[in-house]
Amino acid sequence: MSGDSGRRPTAGTRLQKYLAHAGVAARRRAEVEYIAAGRVTVNGRVVQDPAVRVRPGDDVRVDGRPVEPEATVTLLVYKPVGVISAASDGRGRPTVVDLVPSGLGRLYPVGRLDTDSEGLLLVTNDGALTQALLHPRRGLPRTYAALVAPAPSETQLRDLGVGAALSDGWARAQQVTRLPGPPAGVAHAPQASGAGWLSLVLHEGRNREARRLCAAVGLDVLRLVRTGFGPLVLSGLAPGAWRHLDAEEIVLLRRAAGRRPRVRGTMEPTPSAAERDGGGARRKVKGERGPVGLQSGRRA
Repeated sequence: MSGDSGRRPTAGTRLQKYLAHAGVAARRRAEVEYIAAGRVTVNGRVVQDPAVRVRPGDDVRVDGRPVEPEATVTLLVYKPVGVISAASDGRGRPTVVDLVPSGLGRLYPVGRLDTDSEGLLLVTNDGALTQALLHPRRGLPRTYAALVAPAPSETQLRDLGVGAALSDGWARAQQVTRLPGPPAGVAHAPQASGAGWLSLVLHEGRNREARRLCAAVGLDVLRLVRTGFGPLVLSGLAPGAWRHLDAEEIVLLRRAAGRRPRVRGTMEPTPSAAERDGGGARRKVKGERGPVGLQSGRRA
């Protein structure tokens, strides 16, 4: 391998990951089209091993041009109805990434919300965090407020918790609550006569799961708003608005994803003293894996 030093430090970031974070290309493409092709140098030497680690202060160049990793950006967006949960759309439809400034870099949504649904959606450039948050084994709770018709009966609320057989398997809400109206943080709109609000918590994120589960118990969803994702809640935003996650939210989100909070470097905010002491952290509830696993009625 031309120019490789033979010995590599254990600290630092793998070269292919470094190039991906710098926005050069996705990891696999960076490995094949740039590193293996001999187009990358580290401290003046051509490196063709994607596992070589880059440390702070190293001079990394592609085709002679210096590159640096993008700062990690994670935003909370109130996705409106009619906006696509994607970074781009070949049909010219508005996307959730269109809602945030282009100067923040290459961003993409964490999972998706249906076009006709609204509410909390994360947008980030942190691929590792995204994969950890969406891994089925994590079963991060997704909380929804649904305006349904007719107004749900006690039997229907109970049936949502018991579950139903959908086309892709059994599904159930881990927690179901009747609401007197739209919850705090949700944009108000005219309510149909005879309809009612309910809150339900799901742990899988299957395609249109909340709508299909409600339909299975005889409820038509007129409006569906995601109000929570893991430790995050929708609050203080109008539809189409966004904000950066604060340091405490970043720490809680990484803990929920099973990743250690970063406390060094400039890629993410460092945790506050309260977070280092564990203040405000949500307790992890056991037994959340799988669509039919029983668990307590506490909010996960």
